[in-house]
Amino acid sequence: MDHILEMVCGLKDKNNKYAYQCMKQLESESIRSDTVYPYFHIFAELLDSTNSYFRTRAIILIAANAKWDRENKIDEIIDQLLKHVEDEKPITARQCIKVLPSVARYKPHLTSDIIWALRNAKTYMYQDSMKTLVDKDINKALKCIDKITGGQ
Repeated sequence: MDHILEMVCGLKDKNNKYAYQCMKQLESESIRSDTVYPYFHIFAELLDSTNSYFRTRAIILIAANAKWDRENKIDEIIDQLLKHVEDEKPITARQCIKVLPSVARYKPHLTSDIIWALRNAKTYMYQDSMKTLVDKDINKALKCIDKITGGQ
């Protein structure tokens, strides 16, 4: 089994430390090259997992591969991705929100969808302490997207 496939399979390992290390290695590789992109369909499937760790790993890896998305796979799953701005788990929502500026950078035609999802997020469903953090993340992401797009 090749090294990349081994790490992709490791994303669902019962040992969360190992699975996290697999995700970090895949994310790092995705910054350097498109060798992880062929596994995009697996990340897309993980977006619907009942396991929030799996969803979070998928979100991070989808965003990390946005610059390699010549086949417009993100376009096909953008609604599925953006629903995690309001994920039932605030930690997953925060991770999603934090990576959306990267998606906007490499997929500028999806920026209006991303901005709409961020501006219309129903953060009131979270406890006050988490709501405050999610709201801050949203504001930071919107400012970052504004810089990327030049305020368009």
